[in-house]
Amino acid sequence: MRLLDILFGRSKPVKSRPDGLFAITTAEVTMSSRFELTSAGKAGVCFRPISSSFFAEAERELKEMLDLGAKHTESAVEVISDSYGFQWVVVTDNDFSDLVNTIYTVTLALQDHGFQDQLLAAVFKFNEAGGRPVYWIYNYKRGQFYPFVPIGSSQQRDNAAELRLKGAIQNELPIDSDLERWYALWGVPL
Repeated sequence: MRLLDILFGRSKPVKSRPDGLFAITTAEVTMSSRFELTSAGKAGVCFRPISSSFFAEAERELKEMLDLGAKHTESAVEVISDSYGFQWVVVTDNDFSDLVNTIYTVTLALQDHGFQDQLLAAVFKFNEAGGRPVYWIYNYKRGQFYPFVPIGSSQQRDNAAELRLKGAIQNELPIDSDLERWYALWGVPL
């Protein structure tokens, strides 16, 4: 069967790897103390929606589960769509550990319902001392992070700042070494 897959150009989807998400919990301390990057208290899981009753059921169960969890962690959770048609589970919580745990829970819930192939990225918003946003993006398929630093409201990014951040934090976070895989996520709803 593998030979036929190769001949016909079929490939198996890469499974998502959410366990690397927890690395950002310890890296957040370094980012705050050494680089004056502070958590904005917001993060999100971005995924490709599919139109099916199974997905609608999974989304309803996820919302119920997160609402219950939010009572214990004081997290605010909402499900929204962006201008590109992707869906986001956006979490707001001032406790960074709770934020990461909730993002991990969302990821596992989507995987448990069979939608692991739809997971694109987890995004954690930080702010520089001057207020400029810096996003740490976790690519589920690669199991690695990369920084994304947009410049103002234009669709440009600060590549030099991204490379500085990579060099400064690569010992604490699994950073994707393939710069071509550092996709820009414009219009992040965080």
